[in-house]
Amino acid sequence: MNKKVAIIMGSSSDAEVMRPAAIALEKMGIESDFLVVSAHRSPHWMFEFAASVEERGIAVVIAGAGGAAHLPGMMAALTTVPVIGVPVKSSNSIDGWDSLLSIVQMPNDVPVATVAINGAHNAGILAAQILAVSEPAIKQKLEELKASNREKVETQNQSIIKK
Repeated sequence: MNKKVAIIMGSSSDAEVMRPAAIALEKMGIESDFLVVSAHRSPHWMFEFAASVEERGIAVVIAGAGGAAHLPGMMAALTTVPVIGVPVKSSNSIDGWDSLLSIVQMPNDVPVATVAINGAHNAGILAAQILAVSEPAIKQKLEELKASNREKVETQNQSIIKK
């Protein structure tokens, strides 16, 4: 597999929120790029990056942003690869609600799949599910993850029954 996922964010202060996406992808054997690409502070770099995603082998973009949160929508406007938005509860946000609403309220023809506020882990899993459509090895790892989750629930049920 040569396709990878780009994990981008508007500021390095978002890195710890976004890192769980990279960890989830790594567990699935998916390579990722982890970069700051600011829609507001470096718009020319954002345009350049968006224009190069396919030549970079990027099949999915995970874009985290706080506050006005333009990065996911701008990436979706500039490329045809799927974009997953992660609303970030940042120091200048309104508990992340402004970011969530900014990302989820996209106009027609510019979709951004959106996960929970600070939900980068699920963004990584969703990116893996998108890639799994054409990658049997990733699909197998996702099936193993689902089986592991079912086993955890069964273990939890056994532990509460015994009490």
